[in-house]
Amino acid sequence: MSYSTILVARDDGLATLTLNAPDKLNAVSRRMIAELKDCWEALAADSQVRAVLLTGAGRGFCAGADLSDPDRGSGEASDSGSALEKFFNPVIRLMRAMPKPIVAAVNGPAAGVGMSFALAADIAIAAKSASFLQAFARIGLLPDGGSTWFLPRLVGEQRARALAMLAPKIDAQQARDWGLIWDVVDDDALMATATEVARRLADGPTLSLARIKEAMNRAAGQPLDRQLDLERDFQRELGRSEDFREGVAAFLAKRKPAFKGR
Repeated sequence: MSYSTILVARDDGLATLTLNAPDKLNAVSRRMIAELKDCWEALAADSQVRAVLLTGAGRGFCAGADLSDPDRGSGEASDSGSALEKFFNPVIRLMRAMPKPIVAAVNGPAAGVGMSFALAADIAIAAKSASFLQAFARIGLLPDGGSTWFLPRLVGEQRARALAMLAPKIDAQQARDWGLIWDVVDDDALMATATEVARRLADGPTLSLARIKEAMNRAAGQPLDRQLDLERDFQRELGRSEDFREGVAAFLAKRKPAFKGR
Protein backbone atom coordinates (compact mmCIF):
# COMPACT_ATOMS: atom_id res chain seq x y z
CA MET A 1 0.00 0.00 0.00
CA SER A 2 1.35 3.40 -0.94
CA TYR A 3 0.79 6.06 1.72
CA SER A 4 -0.21 9.68 1.27
CA THR A 5 -0.86 10.73 4.89
CA ILE A 6 1.99 8.95 6.71
CA LEU A 7 5.69 8.47 6.11
CA VAL A 8 7.64 5.32 6.96
CA ALA A 9 11.44 5.04 7.07
CA ARG A 10 13.45 1.97 8.06
CA ASP A 11 17.02 2.06 9.34
CA ASP A 12 18.78 -1.04 10.65
CA GLY A 13 15.93 -2.46 12.70
CA LEU A 14 14.31 0.86 13.60
CA ALA A 15 11.20 2.06 11.75
CA THR A 16 10.14 5.70 12.02
CA LEU A 17 6.43 6.31 11.40
CA THR A 18 5.48 9.96 10.88
CA LEU A 19 1.92 11.27 10.73
CA ASN A 20 2.08 13.55 7.72
CA ALA A 21 -0.79 16.02 7.51
CA PRO A 22 0.99 19.04 9.03
CA ASP A 23 -1.49 21.56 7.62
CA LYS A 24 -4.10 20.05 9.96
CA LEU A 25 -1.76 19.31 12.88
CA ASN A 26 -1.91 15.68 11.73
CA ALA A 27 -5.62 15.33 12.48
CA VAL A 28 -6.68 11.79 11.62
CA SER A 29 -8.73 11.40 8.46
CA ARG A 30 -10.34 8.16 7.33
CA ARG A 31 -7.50 7.74 4.84
CA MET A 32 -4.87 8.26 7.53
CA ILE A 33 -6.41 5.76 9.94
CA ALA A 34 -6.67 3.18 7.13
CA GLU A 35 -3.03 3.76 6.27
CA LEU A 36 -2.03 3.50 9.93
CA LYS A 37 -3.82 0.17 10.26
CA ASP A 38 -2.04 -1.19 7.19
CA CYS A 39 1.30 0.19 8.35
CA TRP A 40 1.11 -1.23 11.88
CA GLU A 41 0.21 -4.64 10.46
CA ALA A 42 3.15 -4.47 8.05
CA LEU A 43 5.61 -3.37 10.74
CA ALA A 44 4.46 -6.13 13.09
CA ALA A 45 5.00 -8.72 10.37
CA ASP A 46 8.39 -7.36 9.24
CA SER A 47 11.07 -9.43 10.96
CA GLN A 48 13.67 -6.76 10.15
CA VAL A 49 11.85 -4.17 12.27
CA ARG A 50 12.65 -4.44 15.98
CA ALA A 51 11.29 -1.10 17.30
CA VAL A 52 9.13 1.77 16.04
CA LEU A 53 9.40 5.52 16.60
CA LEU A 54 6.08 7.38 16.17
CA THR A 55 5.94 11.15 15.66
CA GLY A 56 4.15 13.90 13.74
CA ALA A 57 5.27 16.17 10.92
CA GLY A 58 5.40 19.91 11.46
CA ARG A 59 4.42 21.57 14.72
CA GLY A 60 1.89 19.04 15.99
CA PHE A 61 1.87 15.40 17.04
CA CYS A 62 -1.81 14.75 16.35
CA ALA A 63 -4.83 17.01 16.87
CA GLY A 64 -7.29 14.12 17.10
CA ALA A 65 -9.89 13.00 14.59
CA ASP A 66 -10.39 15.22 11.55
CA LEU A 67 -14.00 16.34 12.03
CA SER A 68 -13.94 18.14 8.66
CA ASP A 69 -12.91 15.01 6.76
CA PRO A 70 -15.20 14.68 3.71
CA ASP A 71 -14.80 10.91 3.87
CA ARG A 72 -16.57 10.66 7.21
CA GLY A 73 -19.72 8.63 6.61
CA SER A 74 -23.06 10.35 7.03
CA GLY A 75 -24.20 7.47 9.23
CA GLU A 76 -21.56 8.34 11.82
CA ALA A 77 -23.67 11.29 12.92
CA SER A 78 -26.19 8.84 14.36
CA ASP A 79 -23.67 6.14 15.34
CA SER A 80 -20.38 7.59 16.55
CA GLY A 81 -19.28 4.16 17.70
CA SER A 82 -19.16 2.82 14.16
CA ALA A 83 -16.01 4.82 13.34
CA LEU A 84 -14.33 3.46 16.46
CA GLU A 85 -15.25 -0.12 15.65
CA LYS A 86 -14.20 0.08 12.00
CA PHE A 87 -11.19 2.37 12.08
CA PHE A 88 -9.72 3.57 15.36
CA ASN A 89 -10.03 0.62 17.76
CA PRO A 90 -8.16 -1.77 15.43
CA VAL A 91 -5.18 0.61 15.37
CA ILE A 92 -5.01 0.87 19.17
CA ARG A 93 -5.25 -2.91 19.43
CA LEU A 94 -2.45 -3.32 16.92
CA MET A 95 -0.21 -0.92 18.81
CA ARG A 96 -0.73 -2.60 22.17
CA ALA A 97 -0.43 -6.15 20.81
CA MET A 98 2.58 -5.42 18.63
CA PRO A 99 5.50 -7.59 19.85
CA LYS A 100 7.93 -4.71 19.36
CA PRO A 101 8.40 -1.59 21.49
CA ILE A 102 6.90 1.69 20.33
CA VAL A 103 8.39 5.06 21.31
CA ALA A 104 6.26 8.17 20.80
CA ALA A 105 8.04 11.48 20.19
CA VAL A 106 5.33 14.03 21.00
CA ASN A 107 6.40 17.18 19.20
CA GLY A 108 3.34 19.40 19.75
CA PRO A 109 -0.36 19.15 20.59
CA ALA A 110 -1.62 15.63 21.30
CA ALA A 111 -5.39 15.89 21.52
CA GLY A 112 -8.24 13.42 21.42
CA VAL A 113 -7.22 10.19 19.75
CA GLY A 114 -3.80 11.78 19.18
CA MET A 115 -3.30 11.68 22.94
CA SER A 116 -4.51 8.07 22.87
CA PHE A 117 -1.81 7.24 20.32
CA ALA A 118 0.81 8.64 22.70
CA LEU A 119 -0.60 6.69 25.64
CA ALA A 120 -0.75 3.48 23.59
CA ALA A 121 2.98 3.68 22.94
CA ASP A 122 5.30 1.87 25.33
CA ILE A 123 7.44 4.93 26.06
CA ALA A 124 6.40 8.52 25.34
CA ILE A 125 8.83 11.44 25.29
CA ALA A 126 7.56 14.98 24.76
CA ALA A 127 9.00 18.30 23.74
CA LYS A 128 8.60 21.07 26.30
CA SER A 129 6.16 22.82 23.98
CA ALA A 130 3.94 19.75 23.67
CA SER A 131 0.50 19.63 25.25
CA PHE A 132 -2.08 16.98 26.03
CA LEU A 133 -5.85 17.31 25.85
CA GLN A 134 -8.79 14.95 26.22
CA ALA A 135 -11.13 17.22 24.30
CA PHE A 136 -14.11 14.89 23.99
CA ALA A 137 -16.33 16.34 26.74
CA ARG A 138 -16.09 19.72 25.01
CA ILE A 139 -18.20 18.32 22.17
CA GLY A 140 -20.39 15.99 24.20
CA LEU A 141 -18.46 12.74 23.80
CA LEU A 142 -16.24 10.58 26.03
CA PRO A 143 -12.53 9.81 25.64
CA ASP A 144 -11.88 6.94 23.25
CA GLY A 145 -8.91 5.21 21.68
CA GLY A 146 -8.53 3.37 24.98
CA SER A 147 -8.04 6.52 27.04
CA THR A 148 -10.65 5.56 29.64
CA TRP A 149 -8.49 2.46 30.20
CA PHE A 150 -5.07 4.13 30.00
CA LEU A 151 -5.74 7.22 32.10
CA PRO A 152 -6.77 5.67 35.46
CA ARG A 153 -3.84 3.28 35.28
CA LEU A 154 -1.36 6.03 34.56
CA VAL A 155 -2.53 8.92 36.75
CA GLY A 156 -5.15 7.48 39.17
CA GLU A 157 -8.91 7.78 39.29
CA GLN A 158 -9.24 11.41 40.41
CA ARG A 159 -6.89 12.87 37.84
CA ALA A 160 -8.27 10.61 35.11
CA ARG A 161 -11.84 11.71 35.79
CA ALA A 162 -10.84 15.38 35.87
CA LEU A 163 -8.88 15.07 32.63
CA ALA A 164 -11.88 13.45 30.96
CA MET A 165 -14.69 15.55 32.44
CA LEU A 166 -13.11 19.01 32.68
CA ALA A 167 -11.02 18.57 29.51
CA PRO A 168 -8.09 20.78 30.59
CA LYS A 169 -5.06 21.15 28.37
CA ILE A 170 -1.94 20.19 30.30
CA ASP A 171 1.64 20.88 29.36
CA ALA A 172 4.40 18.34 28.91
CA GLN A 173 5.97 18.97 32.32
CA GLN A 174 2.70 18.29 34.11
CA ALA A 175 2.14 15.21 31.97
CA ARG A 176 5.51 13.88 33.12
CA ASP A 177 4.90 14.80 36.75
CA TRP A 178 1.60 12.90 36.66
CA GLY A 179 3.11 9.83 35.00
CA LEU A 180 1.40 10.18 31.62
CA ILE A 181 4.73 10.17 29.79
CA TRP A 182 8.30 9.08 30.43
CA ASP A 183 10.27 12.29 29.87
CA VAL A 184 10.32 15.89 28.68
CA VAL A 185 13.16 17.44 26.71
CA ASP A 186 13.93 20.70 24.94
CA ASP A 187 12.15 20.99 21.62
CA ASP A 188 15.34 20.90 19.59
CA ALA A 189 16.49 17.76 21.40
CA LEU A 190 13.27 15.76 21.02
CA MET A 191 14.00 13.72 17.91
CA ALA A 192 17.59 12.99 18.85
CA THR A 193 16.54 11.85 22.33
CA ALA A 194 13.58 9.78 21.15
CA THR A 195 15.62 8.23 18.36
CA GLU A 196 18.36 7.30 20.83
CA VAL A 197 15.79 5.56 23.05
CA ALA A 198 14.17 3.79 20.10
CA ARG A 199 17.58 2.75 18.77
CA ARG A 200 18.49 1.28 22.15
CA LEU A 201 15.30 -0.79 22.01
CA ALA A 202 15.88 -1.83 18.40
CA ASP A 203 19.35 -3.05 19.39
CA GLY A 204 18.02 -4.77 22.50
CA PRO A 205 16.87 -8.31 23.29
CA THR A 206 13.79 -8.48 21.07
CA LEU A 207 12.16 -11.52 22.65
CA SER A 208 12.66 -10.12 26.13
CA LEU A 209 11.10 -6.78 25.20
CA ALA A 210 8.14 -8.50 23.53
CA ARG A 211 7.48 -10.62 26.61
CA ILE A 212 7.81 -7.61 28.92
CA LYS A 213 5.18 -5.82 26.85
CA GLU A 214 2.85 -8.82 26.78
CA ALA A 215 3.24 -9.49 30.50
CA MET A 216 2.39 -5.90 31.39
CA ASN A 217 -0.58 -5.92 29.01
CA ARG A 218 -1.95 -9.01 30.72
CA ALA A 219 -1.25 -7.82 34.26
CA ALA A 220 -4.14 -5.35 34.24
CA GLY A 221 -6.70 -8.12 33.92
CA GLN A 222 -5.54 -10.92 36.16
CA PRO A 223 -4.64 -11.64 39.80
CA LEU A 224 -1.13 -11.91 41.16
CA ASP A 225 -1.11 -15.72 41.20
CA ARG A 226 -1.73 -15.90 37.46
CA GLN A 227 0.82 -13.18 36.79
CA LEU A 228 3.44 -15.12 38.75
CA ASP A 229 2.69 -18.17 36.62
CA LEU A 230 2.96 -16.07 33.46
CA GLU A 231 6.33 -14.68 34.57
CA ARG A 232 7.53 -18.21 35.25
CA ASP A 233 6.50 -19.40 31.79
CA PHE A 234 7.97 -16.41 29.97
CA GLN A 235 11.19 -16.56 31.99
CA ARG A 236 11.58 -20.23 31.14
CA GLU A 237 11.23 -19.40 27.45
CA LEU A 238 13.62 -16.44 27.59
CA GLY A 239 16.18 -18.42 29.57
CA ARG A 240 16.57 -20.71 26.57
CA SER A 241 17.15 -17.87 24.10
CA GLU A 242 20.38 -16.93 22.38
CA ASP A 243 19.96 -13.38 23.64
CA PHE A 244 20.01 -14.56 27.27
CA ARG A 245 23.20 -16.49 26.69
CA GLU A 246 24.73 -13.48 24.97
CA GLY A 247 23.59 -11.16 27.76
CA VAL A 248 25.21 -13.30 30.44
CA ALA A 249 28.41 -13.73 28.41
CA ALA A 250 28.64 -9.97 27.82
CA PHE A 251 28.03 -9.25 31.51
CA LEU A 252 30.79 -11.62 32.59
CA ALA A 253 33.17 -10.27 29.94
CA LYS A 254 32.26 -6.67 30.83
CA ARG A 255 31.40 -5.81 27.24
CA LYS A 256 28.34 -4.52 25.41
CA PRO A 257 25.97 -7.35 24.38
CA ALA A 258 25.23 -7.96 20.71
CA PHE A 259 21.63 -9.11 20.79
CA LYS A 260 20.21 -10.85 17.71
CA GLY A 261 16.57 -11.01 18.69
CA ARG A 262 16.38 -14.77 19.02
